[in-house]
Amino acid sequence: MKSKFNHGGMLPPVLSRRRFVQGLAMGGTAAMLGALAEPAWALTGPDQPRVLSGTEFNLEIAELPVNYTGAARLAVAVNGQVPGPLLRWREGTTVTLHVTNRLREPTSIHWHGILLPAGMDGVPGISFPGIAPGEIFTYRFPVRQSGTYWYHSHSGFQEQTGLYGSLVIEPASSERVAADRDYVVMLNDWTDLDPERIFAILKKQSDYFNFNELTVPDFMRDASALGLKAALQARAMWNQMRMSPRDAIDVSGFTYTYLMNGATPAANWTGLFQPGERVRLRFINGSANSYFDVRIPGLKLTVVAADGQDVEPVTVDEFRIAAAETYDVIVEPTRDRAYTVFAQSIDRSGYARGTLAPKPGMGADIPAMDPVPTLTMVDMMGAMAQGGGHGMSGMNHGAMPGMDMASMSGMQHGGMSGMDMSGMVKAHHARTEYDNPGVDMHVDYPRTNLDDPGAGLRENGRKVLTYADLHTIGGSLYPHEPVTNDIELHLTGNMARFIWSFDGVIFSKAKPVHFPAGEHLRVILCNDTMMNHPIHLHGMWSEIESPNGEFQVRKHTVNVQPAQRVTYRVNADALGRWAYHCHLLYHMHAGMFRQVVVA
Repeated sequence: MKSKFNHGGMLPPVLSRRRFVQGLAMGGTAAMLGALAEPAWALTGPDQPRVLSGTEFNLEIAELPVNYTGAARLAVAVNGQVPGPLLRWREGTTVTLHVTNRLREPTSIHWHGILLPAGMDGVPGISFPGIAPGEIFTYRFPVRQSGTYWYHSHSGFQEQTGLYGSLVIEPASSERVAADRDYVVMLNDWTDLDPERIFAILKKQSDYFNFNELTVPDFMRDASALGLKAALQARAMWNQMRMSPRDAIDVSGFTYTYLMNGATPAANWTGLFQPGERVRLRFINGSANSYFDVRIPGLKLTVVAADGQDVEPVTVDEFRIAAAETYDVIVEPTRDRAYTVFAQSIDRSGYARGTLAPKPGMGADIPAMDPVPTLTMVDMMGAMAQGGGHGMSGMNHGAMPGMDMASMSGMQHGGMSGMDMSGMVKAHHARTEYDNPGVDMHVDYPRTNLDDPGAGLRENGRKVLTYADLHTIGGSLYPHEPVTNDIELHLTGNMARFIWSFDGVIFSKAKPVHFPAGEHLRVILCNDTMMNHPIHLHGMWSEIESPNGEFQVRKHTVNVQPAQRVTYRVNADALGRWAYHCHLLYHMHAGMFRQVVVA
């Protein structure tokens, strides 16, 4: 969407860096958002979002003036709100949603993680034609699940400009986990720039928004610790690959203001509690292109659900939430004091922030952001750098600056004499990955472990959630279904060219992926890049397997770390055409998208 407010220029010079990161104290459309309207104990004050519950809904999509940073812009809102209203459904009912488009361009709503008929999924060009300006589209489908989910546009860049909202589905029976208070905590990334302008910038200079590159002091520190020759070799290796060990994310806090329930850090969204209460926080990463590392200093987080599905409770200090994932946590504040809900971006360029407090207006110290993550050989070479072979121990603890490109190439092609390859899984690269300017690296032996919290969270002194900690209650939905076929896909790209794809083929040139109806498939995802990718399969659950092939956790969005191999089972029981893509919006638009046909 283009407008006189949302222009394509760079940041206005009158905005200070602090103002841009913190935002306005009353920026956006409200200062306190997120509490569920029912039951009554969830209310915190008069400034609550509108909550729509029942079985029939009227939603209107239109432009809305907003101001998060001191610069007026137009957002795309649902019923005059950013985020849109919280929708509350109940498992076992049928919902009807009438969506009116008041924009000057087509729009859509995708019900993320919801099992429904293909025609109701809301992806233009895949499952329906979209909603034209002035038209009304009616979604109608049975509600077959419960938990925390969300909805967002699948048209253009509208997801970046505000068209998103939360969705809570009550179970047909009682909640498995009791709580005295219940809040949605939605995380988003707002930019004053036109998203089309951001995408054009990334295509021309992919590291434009990365202000965390290694500096001369970093080089001097490496030279002091490792020696001048080793430090120079490390820099030469990264330069030859045209990659950066600080490429954690494409779009940073240089242009983003991070929001919590629509509130800037300065606005300080607040959820109330009384000491001794159990508080359920339903975290949703509804951002377009951001990962967040979430903690509440002074409180333990007991994770009780992932992507809407109940899991065996696991207590942690912190968790990383990829774009489109949801996590439900229980906290139990016992003291009469405020606690900061802190969600720092993966590249440490900014944060979203809110407060849990006994009274409105209270605040707590905001922790300093952690050091900027630096990628290591584990993030480049996977199992080759995990210590599985002779003489390789310790490689996962540093970037191995003494290794030059020739030695790395030898390792990548299995040429290290004497290396124990047992226990490693060799990737099967498609022919389309080779001699391809859209592919800048291959990982021949990806790592298969699920217990790595990821770059920036390793060995930080806190207990950090990993996929290995998650166990869906009740196990697999299909415990006795044998796997009938394996489908291996590689997440590929060229960082310098900002090309992202599956198997080296961008969406516009790709054929659909076929899931034969009724089959029980194993999808194998191998990440040949040095960036995280949250992969979302529409319409069906993804049942992640442990490294030894046992059921682990059921999810709708699977984060695949750099140089990692993740497998999951899919029961192809949803007929129709479905979207399958990276949920980083700019990666999706750059080509990491496929159509899945179940027939």
